[in-house]
Amino acid sequence: MSESPFVEAFMLFRQTFFIFIIIFNSFLFGENNSTSFTPKKQEGLSGMNYVDATIYGIIEGVTEFLPISSTGHLIIASEFLAEDSSSKIRKEALNAYLIVIQGGAILAVALIYRSHVISMFLGIFGINPKGKKLLINIIAAFIPAVILGLLLDEIIESYLFGLLPIAIALFSGGIFMAWAESRKKIQEKMVSVSTNKTLEDISIGSSFFIGLLQCVAMWPGTSRSMMTIVGGYLVGLSRVHAAEFSFLLGLITLSAAAGYKCLTKWEAMVQHLTIGPIVMGCLVAGVFAAISVFWLVGYLSRKGLGVFVVYRIILAVVVFAIYLRQ
Repeated sequence: MSESPFVEAFMLFRQTFFIFIIIFNSFLFGENNSTSFTPKKQEGLSGMNYVDATIYGIIEGVTEFLPISSTGHLIIASEFLAEDSSSKIRKEALNAYLIVIQGGAILAVALIYRSHVISMFLGIFGINPKGKKLLINIIAAFIPAVILGLLLDEIIESYLFGLLPIAIALFSGGIFMAWAESRKKIQEKMVSVSTNKTLEDISIGSSFFIGLLQCVAMWPGTSRSMMTIVGGYLVGLSRVHAAEFSFLLGLITLSAAAGYKCLTKWEAMVQHLTIGPIVMGCLVAGVFAAISVFWLVGYLSRKGLGVFVVYRIILAVVVFAIYLRQ
């Protein structure tokens, strides 16, 4: 007999919490006993504190896998929390942190979908054919982000990490999502028997198409989750399977993005942001991401994307109003 969803959620929450506690303690003790990771305060600059890190973590965890743009929300929050945005280097460090904090959400999803992760790992060695096919599809969907991400990273960070671009992306993404949800409902009414595909049914070409849509979400405020879920709709996946494909694609995409930022911006991050709050933010993000993922899968199967359309459009108007007042 299978465990109830509440028991599964509690067990996952406990696993995620204790794993992050171990990681956090190792960084914290390392921070107290080592000078190599302790940034020297520079005049006019201040490091992130634990309260700010917790706020960022909650925002990241709640919004990462919802179709409302986690990066967009984090940038909006940074406009109000950042004490000093006059330093270009510190701003780059903070922008990098807003990507790295996704590590907590990544680990949460890896634990929730560990059966899929294990099957893909076994598929590498030819032990699990379904896992191998799923892994090939995930890689096919990831390839466009690798190419365009490396080419456009600096341009995106320089021109699109602001309130006006986010407001535009939130609004236009909401309209696009409304169209996709309407299309999905019409398709469901036209057929009496479900013709939705499973994760194993989609082709490499369909996976690549979802990956191309994911690249649009490099524009902050668009939402990687929204674009990949809608992509799943368009290639014939059910609501739940579209969300699951989005989560699994997020594992490799977000891991690559966070890793890239660590490699390219690590020096700036440790110079202006202390390690303890960085890890604290990841811990909080992981816990809230686990809760968010469990909720979204159930909600999508019952209600669809409509509520997120309304939320995005309202938030777009609010963000645009804030931009005009600055």
